[in-house]
Amino acid sequence: MAASATAALVLAALPAAPPPSTPPTLHGTVTSAGRPLPHADVTLLTGDRLGVRNLGRATTDAGGAFQIRSTQPTGSVLYVDAAPHGDRSLRLRSVVGIGPGGGAPQRRESVVTVNEFTTVAATYALAQFTDQHGIAGPSPGLENAAATSYNLADPASGKPGKVVTDQNNGTSNETLATLGTLADLVSLCAPEADTGLCQEVLRLATPQQGATPADTAQAVLNLAHNPRLATGELYALAGRAHTYTPALTAAPEAWVLALHYTPPDVYAPGRMAVDAKGNVWASNNWLPGTRNPSPYVTVQDPVGDPILNSPISGGGMKAGAWGIAIDHDGSVWVPSYGGDAMSKYSSTGKPLSPGTGFKNGDLNHPQGTAVDQKGNVWIANFYGLKGNRGQGSVIVYPHGDPSKAITIEGGGLDHPFSIQIDGFGRAWVTNARLNGARLLDTRVPEGHAGGSVTVIGPDFKPTSFSPVKDASLDWPLGLAVDSKNNVWVPDFVSNSVTEIGPSGKITGVYGLPTAIAPWSVAIDGSDRVWVAGFGAPSVSVLCGVNTSTCPPGSSTGSLLTPPNGYRSSSIQHLTAVQLDQSGNVWLANNWSEVAPPTGGNGLVELIGVATPVCTPLTPVPSRPATTSSTACPSQTSTQIG
Repeated sequence: MAASATAALVLAALPAAPPPSTPPTLHGTVTSAGRPLPHADVTLLTGDRLGVRNLGRATTDAGGAFQIRSTQPTGSVLYVDAAPHGDRSLRLRSVVGIGPGGGAPQRRESVVTVNEFTTVAATYALAQFTDQHGIAGPSPGLENAAATSYNLADPASGKPGKVVTDQNNGTSNETLATLGTLADLVSLCAPEADTGLCQEVLRLATPQQGATPADTAQAVLNLAHNPRLATGELYALAGRAHTYTPALTAAPEAWVLALHYTPPDVYAPGRMAVDAKGNVWASNNWLPGTRNPSPYVTVQDPVGDPILNSPISGGGMKAGAWGIAIDHDGSVWVPSYGGDAMSKYSSTGKPLSPGTGFKNGDLNHPQGTAVDQKGNVWIANFYGLKGNRGQGSVIVYPHGDPSKAITIEGGGLDHPFSIQIDGFGRAWVTNARLNGARLLDTRVPEGHAGGSVTVIGPDFKPTSFSPVKDASLDWPLGLAVDSKNNVWVPDFVSNSVTEIGPSGKITGVYGLPTAIAPWSVAIDGSDRVWVAGFGAPSVSVLCGVNTSTCPPGSSTGSLLTPPNGYRSSSIQHLTAVQLDQSGNVWLANNWSEVAPPTGGNGLVELIGVATPVCTPLTPVPSRPATTSSTACPSQTSTQIG
């Protein structure tokens, strides 16, 4: 499905590849509200971790066409800005090139169309790298974000991209229509449009206690950063424009863009881990259309395409569990729930574990997996000693060596499920006691299910304050640690999130307004808490300990999303949420139906809505920096106390 009025002038044929000594020429057209935009000022810019640089300028002719030749070196991202001469309320934008440094392929356009649709696509994809100076930031998040813009819009034609129009998206979710509605809003600032309507768009796109955006690019950026802004009023305004189709038929709850990816055998995914390049690895419970254990680990590049010969078999994989972690060498550890083993893969996708997996430590249905600052691999051994299905244990492979496996018991361990490392090298473990129900059963424990959290020191001994107990800890499953070493635990039955301080004291219990049965959480680079709902497929966001990054008036635990969370037709019953260095939020569609249990299809990505976080976890979340050539600290750099 295509934008209906992107009447762009595309040159009849691409020019032959120039010799290396000839500077590349960019040929393009600027359109607005479906018409060529004459006499517009066009600027070719490049951005990287050092900032934004101007590479050249041009003015469009009567047909909106331009060309720019630049002799300057380009940075990580190449893009074009365009505005009518003397009128800066309309600013249009398009990504036209991606340099080396990301996990996605490099590319550079020779022909480009700049219009409202490309503006929305570029702004959303690069929302976490854009400010009043332009687009810039650290690798690989910047390049990967630019590559994601191609999934939304084709910069050559100015029409929707191949992913947003495919069978998983297109008419299957709201994203293409949301893009069209947002593009219609921008078109209200076209030169021939009603000036009053344009000013109303800018006014409504003003965040609480924020400045009115000077132009449409900033207005769209404000909506990407504040998705709940004036949804009803802006939707009504967009109805005054009729440039782009499809468009929404009702006001959205939030201005959020979701993309759905279903590469081969990404089925009933349990959990994901994002590597240093931005590739997304996933464990998978079942084979497609069955409840037979999956023998595959899958990996997608930052734009959702399978890579490294994914799906990857071997290494003892039999039903990937709710666990996956990446070690200091870039190797990926995945628990084999049905194989009672751990599978290990190189960063290139080669199995490094034997055909039966590593079974050291008497593994029995292993689940959560984490890597600490010393390279030790921690495993939540759900049932513990074989033969008696005991209360479970935690197994450690020192420095990733299974032959030296250490078994840890006590400290209140009771069916350990999730495990995460804090900045002091301690392992925090949820105890998902089941009261008769089986894990991943269709039955949810009735009444108060109970549960607790065990904390194990870097000496492999439970801490003196373990287990941490509270009435709010009601079937805790996932957990995550923020940058201040607070631990956030979703409570599946009580529909709340519990905050535990570094000393083990309960510091907050935050009830969710809608019964979503939260399963998993992740913390972004602003310490905001992203909560994945299994019962009601959705994602909710809580303000974390860094309240300065939340809207005015927020406090720790304040809900930042609509009461029902961020939703999409593509989101199914979620068991995992993970974040990448571009600010994208990745979701695991574990089940599509609860009764009878049916595997979920693929992964869903919310575009540019979170503050970027270094990947893989280091192990507490940190935001990629631009102050050095190394944007993220190594996993071993966190101080252990």
